[in-house]
Amino acid sequence: MGSPVTGEPSTIPGRPLSPGNATGVVLRLDEPLSFWGGLDAETGEIIDRRHPQVGVNLAGTVLVMERGRGSSSGSSVLAEAIRNGTAPVAIVMAVPDEIVALGAIVADEIYEIRVPVVVVDPGDYEQLVSGQAIRVAVSVDGATVCTT
Repeated sequence: MGSPVTGEPSTIPGRPLSPGNATGVVLRLDEPLSFWGGLDAETGEIIDRRHPQVGVNLAGTVLVMERGRGSSSGSSVLAEAIRNGTAPVAIVMAVPDEIVALGAIVADEIYEIRVPVVVVDPGDYEQLVSGQAIRVAVSVDGATVCTT
């Protein structure tokens, strides 16, 4: 899938918060998620009963959420999910979140597993829809999110 507006592939510039490259299918959250108390790091499932997508599994997806939510402990839950292979393969956000970035950076440093975290402009963020295949790439020149 390309841009939901035109159906054509598009390249969205982004700002990297953590390194890596990944390809996958978008899972766009309706609301922000706190990884602490909101994600089961063993299964990758959203367990926050108040979240509209409770029960959805994040493993292997490109997680698209406007911003993070919650405790600084969320970084440890994300890092553990990355170690377990139950985390998203990439995270794209409209608002930078240091807690989310820290979880991915810690997993890279400790486990040598990279999950790119990229911030895109709010207008570009709106182009990303669930079910869309995308590639997230971080290089020395910055980051791109490419719809296919």
